Amino acid sequence: MIVQLILAFVAGSSFTIAAPAPRDSPPSAPTNVTNFYPSSFDLSGCPGYEASNVVKTDSSLTADLTLAGPACNKYSEDLTDLKLVVEYQTNERLHVKIFDAGLNVFQVQEEVLPRPENENAPSSDAALNFELVEKPFSFVVRRKENDEVLFDTSAAQLVFETQYVRLRTSLPQNPNLYGLGEHSDPFRLPTKNYSRVLFNAESPYIPNNSNLYGTHPVYFEHRGDKGTHGVFLLNSDPMNIFINQTESGDQYLEYNTIGGIVDLYFMAGKQPADVSKQYADIVGYSAMYPYWAFGFHQCKYGYWDVNMVAEVVGNYSAAGIPLEVMWTDIDYMKLRQDFTVDPERFQLEKMRELVTTLHQRDQRYVLILDPGIHAVQGYGPYDRGVEKDVFLKYADGSEYLGVQWAGVAVWPDWFAPNTQDWWTNEIVTTFSPETGIDLDGIWVDMNEASNFCHDIFCNPAQLAKDEDDPPAPKNPPRPNTGRPIAGFPPSFQPTPSGSPMIKARNAKPIYPRQSNNGTMKGLPNREWFEPNYHINNRNGNLSDYTIWTNTTNYDGTRQYDTHNFYGHMMATTTHTSMLTRRPALRPFVLTRSTFAGSGRKVTHWFGDNASTWDHYRTSIRQMLSWVAMHQMPLVGSDVCGFNQNTTEQLCSRWALLGAFQPFYRNHAEISANHQEFYQWPSTITAAKKAIDTRYKLLDYAYTALYYQTTTGAPMINPLFYLYPSDENTFGIQEQWFYGNALLISPVTTNNSETVTLYLPQDTFYDFWTHEKIQGEGANITVSNVTWTDIPVHIRGGTIIPLRENSANTTKNLRKEDIIVLVAPDADGKAEGRLYLDDGESIEQSEVSEVEFSWEAGKFTATGSFAYSGASGESVTVAKVVVLGQESAGNMGKFDSEKKSIEVDGPWHMAGAWGFEV
Repeated sequence: MIVQLILAFVAGSSFTIAAPAPRDSPPSAPTNVTNFYPSSFDLSGCPGYEASNVVKTDSSLTADLTLAGPACNKYSEDLTDLKLVVEYQTNERLHVKIFDAGLNVFQVQEEVLPRPENENAPSSDAALNFELVEKPFSFVVRRKENDEVLFDTSAAQLVFETQYVRLRTSLPQNPNLYGLGEHSDPFRLPTKNYSRVLFNAESPYIPNNSNLYGTHPVYFEHRGDKGTHGVFLLNSDPMNIFINQTESGDQYLEYNTIGGIVDLYFMAGKQPADVSKQYADIVGYSAMYPYWAFGFHQCKYGYWDVNMVAEVVGNYSAAGIPLEVMWTDIDYMKLRQDFTVDPERFQLEKMRELVTTLHQRDQRYVLILDPGIHAVQGYGPYDRGVEKDVFLKYADGSEYLGVQWAGVAVWPDWFAPNTQDWWTNEIVTTFSPETGIDLDGIWVDMNEASNFCHDIFCNPAQLAKDEDDPPAPKNPPRPNTGRPIAGFPPSFQPTPSGSPMIKARNAKPIYPRQSNNGTMKGLPNREWFEPNYHINNRNGNLSDYTIWTNTTNYDGTRQYDTHNFYGHMMATTTHTSMLTRRPALRPFVLTRSTFAGSGRKVTHWFGDNASTWDHYRTSIRQMLSWVAMHQMPLVGSDVCGFNQNTTEQLCSRWALLGAFQPFYRNHAEISANHQEFYQWPSTITAAKKAIDTRYKLLDYAYTALYYQTTTGAPMINPLFYLYPSDENTFGIQEQWFYGNALLISPVTTNNSETVTLYLPQDTFYDFWTHEKIQGEGANITVSNVTWTDIPVHIRGGTIIPLRENSANTTKNLRKEDIIVLVAPDADGKAEGRLYLDDGESIEQSEVSEVEFSWEAGKFTATGSFAYSGASGESVTVAKVVVLGQESAGNMGKFDSEKKSIEVDGPWHMAGAWGFEV
């Protein structure tokens, strides 16, 4: 029956799918990437600066910096007078800021990234020490405990020009560097001839050695027993960061930015997770997401009508694969216009029926929004936006025009005072539970911002016409699929028998509003399009395929300086709108483009990857960086790949891998074959196993998320986080710890059933068999790993709560009793924790934070036990299973084959409890 249903879905249609260019691929976007290493100009003769008027206090240092000789003016004009401010903000955080004395150079606005509190820690108690060299100016940051030099600028003079800033630090040989996202490069960054470009850009196929969708200028450096530290540069301007060696072999990292200031935060660590926590103190702790967000999600660009969306939901049910959240891409819109529905293919009434049916089945629904608003009179969102003055403008007061999916488009100015109200009104009205589509989350895309205009000479109206944006729907409307869809209303079942008012532009607009002196909004009269220092943007010049960089925001700043957080602002504005729509519930907003601090409110997926083994592997190292280094925990890739056609084997492997990543969504592009998990026999089996295991472990993962949102401790751990002294772990990028207990080691070799994995010197247990395994700090090879298997090991010394059974939805999952799995370490000890709340409310009146402990044969559960559960939910522990036991105790059942003791409850978690075997 399942096979017949699938065949009907794939091949039974009497009409064809149109195949336009991939949705997330701008026409003719360049794909070749050339690395640009430090400039062709020789900067060795630049004079640098001299420090004077140095003033020290117990927790700070200030100084004037003056150009020490004739100006270089290599790329633009040198600034003569700078200021230096050094703050010992906490015992673990040092702030070093170098900026222009006139306060004209752009600084990131507080509303975009609120600054951390300066606690004015006494320098005598600080873990780091700042050392100033006055002439020529340089500085050193040193770890006091062991005298390790963490940052040293003495090897190259500071260059600070109107459109170019260069700062270089020396590094140890072959350093262990991580971060500097967003990228698809190795997790441990290369250290020779390597460049990172930070300029947000649409990036189909997530190319290597390239700028991608987000900007996170923070790096972690790990030095084994000598400690881990982090460095965050708070600067949103386009930049090249080089990691290389000099001709004499000296290692360095160098920042090259075309604007902004030097605003550095040093995090002392000393353990890797300590740096993660300290970074959260700077950019903000992650939002807490709803429990249902950990369920399995399904999407595809190319579900051509509401009936097809319903059929996919029905097919998952027929195949017995749990589906928590259904998504719909831009297909649902009328001619790709935000806040509309196609009146023939996604009729509002049937969309409302679809969502009602999903909610009755305890499932959820998410829709997409793009920032480009179709610029045509008579289109409500555009007309209301014009009335409220919310769009970016040319100097003459007319809207800035480009092209996005709906055709000729304008873009919201997120700084304009009425934009939040306008955007919220459109969301609240369109997605009204009473009259609109009662969705559960919003996905914001194309917000780098992506613009189909190739360059600054684009004529938007002509381009939209030439490239047929938006195309008319090619598929005829249909009342239903022609096939029954179990569980859906009768309307889904088989039946018995204006021109745009726009002004085209084809030349550079004149310079718009100038910023006032002393406002930190950016220097006027810069070269906005092609500055002398070249940023190695994958799309070419700065304004190619995006909003022109000379465009002025409402507050007087330029897109030149603010481009890298345009998507961040769209996403956080959407978050606020969702709060207005449902004030009591945690919003779920997924964004493609991000900036440092985006995780405070929204989450991210890794963009438009491809259905390749390489991108399957890439998703692991991306996850490690995003969760551990960028404080965005609920992340994941498009499972099975977005672009190109996947295969049964790849999709089966990816279904298993994705189940142990925080965000779990299958998503494909319109021209790709259907890849829903029910399409092949092995993916059906793999998905059932993967989701069954994921759901049993959902409380464990939810607990880890909670503690990342409150302490900054990452819910995904690179191996060196837990084994910081083991040099073998420093470069591992295809294994990870899910939480702090489960070591995930997927098969990563193409079309293979063998995996070589690393087991640190520690006690482990096979998750599937409970067999005790002693890690020797060496690689082991596991063969005969079938297409529906994935190696998972439990780290000794941990305790894992899991549900006794899985369920079709996360709501039903919460009705299942809990099992506690104890995995003692070599000393016979273990600990773990469990966090319980209602899963969705922002304000939690009752929560439980339970600490589990095992030592010397005694198990205890202590902590707070206020959460009693909603109707039908279980907060009962059915049994405790202790692994690695050689003999029976005084109570419980001993399994001589598995070497475990099982102690049956039940224990209702209304207070502390325990037992001794």
